[in-house]
Amino acid sequence: QVQLVESGGGLVQAGGSLRLSCAASGGTLDSFAVTWFRQAPGKERDFVASIRWSAGSTFYVDAVTGRFAISRDIAKNTVYLQMNSLKPEDTAVYYCAADRTPYRGIYYRPYEYHYWGQGTQVTVSS
Repeated sequence: QVQLVESGGGLVQAGGSLRLSCAASGGTLDSFAVTWFRQAPGKERDFVASIRWSAGSTFYVDAVTGRFAISRDIAKNTVYLQMNSLKPEDTAVYYCAADRTPYRGIYYRPYEYHYWGQGTQVTVSS
């Protein structure tokens, strides 16, 4: 049973940076992808970025490409989301999720993930 714990959220001004962490425990991530989703008030939970644990290949939604970077530290069993050039529209609760990957690529929909963290709030002021 994989447990995920996020940290690193907070309040930042537009143009600033934050780094989120997702620490995993309780199982191996070798055949998993770890994915960040975000959910703004009154909106659906949306895909942000993902990394296939073994290969390290990364995937991003267009809205964050070039501003966000997802990475992993295998020794620490932790995935990071470095968020730069933050905008007010990035304000949301950010969740990390994990599950086994398909043969190729990753899953993009929240219902395709069984393991979730508790979420961390990111607020970007204008």
